[in-house]
Amino acid sequence: MKYILVTGGVISGIGKGIIASSVGTILKSCGLHVTAIKIDPYINIDAGTFSPYEHGEVFVLDDGGEVDLDLGNYERFLDIRLTRDNNLTTGKIYQSVINKERNGDYLGKTVQVVPHITDAIQEWVMRQAKVSVDDDGIEPEVCVIELGGTVGDIESMPFIEAFRQFQFKVKRENFCNIHVSLVPQPNSTGEQKTKPTQNSVRELRGLGLSPDLIVCRCSTPLDTAVKEKISMFCHVEPEQVICIHDVSSIYRVPLLLEDQGIVDYFCRRLNLLTEMRPRKMLTKWKEMSDRSDRLLEQTSIALVGKYTKLSDSYASVIKALEHSALAINYKLEVKYIDSADLEPAALQEEPVKYHEAWQKLCSADGVLVPGGFGVRGTEGKIQAINWARKRKKPFLGVCLGMQLAVCEFARNICLCYQVIEMPEHNPGQMGGTMRLGKRRTLFKSTSSVLRKLYGDAEYVDERHRHRFEVNPELKHHFEDRGFRFVGQDLEGERMEIIELQDHTYFVGVQYHPEFTSRPIKPSPPYFGLLLAASGKLQNYLQKGCRLSPRDTYSDRSGSSSPDSEISEIKFPSLS
Repeated sequence: MKYILVTGGVISGIGKGIIASSVGTILKSCGLHVTAIKIDPYINIDAGTFSPYEHGEVFVLDDGGEVDLDLGNYERFLDIRLTRDNNLTTGKIYQSVINKERNGDYLGKTVQVVPHITDAIQEWVMRQAKVSVDDDGIEPEVCVIELGGTVGDIESMPFIEAFRQFQFKVKRENFCNIHVSLVPQPNSTGEQKTKPTQNSVRELRGLGLSPDLIVCRCSTPLDTAVKEKISMFCHVEPEQVICIHDVSSIYRVPLLLEDQGIVDYFCRRLNLLTEMRPRKMLTKWKEMSDRSDRLLEQTSIALVGKYTKLSDSYASVIKALEHSALAINYKLEVKYIDSADLEPAALQEEPVKYHEAWQKLCSADGVLVPGGFGVRGTEGKIQAINWARKRKKPFLGVCLGMQLAVCEFARNICLCYQVIEMPEHNPGQMGGTMRLGKRRTLFKSTSSVLRKLYGDAEYVDERHRHRFEVNPELKHHFEDRGFRFVGQDLEGERMEIIELQDHTYFVGVQYHPEFTSRPIKPSPPYFGLLLAASGKLQNYLQKGCRLSPRDTYSDRSGSSSPDSEISEIKFPSLS
């Protein structure tokens, strides 16, 4: 097993997740099986109880794990399926050690950070690195580990110490450290400054880890002199200083890394036996990057939510929209609308924001109401749904968005109320008490638009994260009026998919399809929204959906097997 540790310096949020994902993508493209682990030094057991303003969205895995959004990047870039144990937190480590202590596993010894906590970290990493994340069930050969936060943080010290010991346990030829640092360029001088990187590397070396590669994040490409200066003061060769400047698309990051010889370096440094064909396998990334830069036509989607001040709050939603827009050759414009600004109360309190919000909504080609929690802003979401229904604007409601679509129809058409609390919800505890993870949804109608978009599948397996559900006892009130529940769970007790008849595209899903969207396999509900917003849905359906989103590309290009060949990407022909 080869381990690649990605650390960060100077500031957090520097792009370690994208760098780690890109490194994994390149190695996978060389024929290796790759897995990934994200370490978060906070004391929370998982990300489930966070506000999206803390660390961005909460990403949900197949097994119901509520994890950091970086695991979403790993899954999208590497096309793998991770588990909750691929996200390691201080809380999980301390909980496992304390449980062992209570069980008497330490035989009366004093339990300390070193060696007990550090040993537990190393054991967790070694154990999880062997878990298969590909469909073929083969054990991974490379494990990319991202350490969250910034070198020097008090909370990450036990992890740094654990990996200081770990590098000797697994031997030098099996362990490599990539340090991601910021090279700022002040507007006053325009000069690229290396001092923050020098200080960051010095601190890391003082803690016992010497970076093998220094990845410099900067706004423009690094000057040769700057690269040599970093090399000289940070005790690495110039070829070990990698520049990742700001680019038009994150799909270009693996190409940037590969262009700077990262594959050759890993082969020498880690004695990797690769098939050495990354360029052939990275064709899809170059194709997507070039296509993204060449797009001319544009479509706009109004995203009506309550966490719109931070785009990371809806990271997977935005990615799912981007995947679908790219598939139909359209540029995507996302209009972020704070749902509270659409409410009648906002007209009195902040009339300017109220009119701006409604102007954004009315000028959008489609409306998306994503998931969320709490009462604040729900009336504004209902107003947006009401407008989309009456004006026949393409609409997609996800989780809470679907429930509010039911509420809106119940309130204005059926004159009844409909949403109930989940039967298994534990009112005394918040963490991990929702309906979580991959569940099966059966289509109850052969004429369903969404079923056609899924390739006329009889069922779909998608990820859930919700507490409330639609009351099945009242569904006949809706279906008599053209509001159909076309997807239900295996028992027929949970309403999973809604569609409104005689509408361009009015769809709601109880699950979160954005979590399984991939760059070359866009999520069907989002794909349908973009098709409808661009006026191409009916044409697509009339062609019999021969190019279903899940089958848009070569059958083998979506395979998680490293032996599969990447053929030329073929996006749907919608002309």
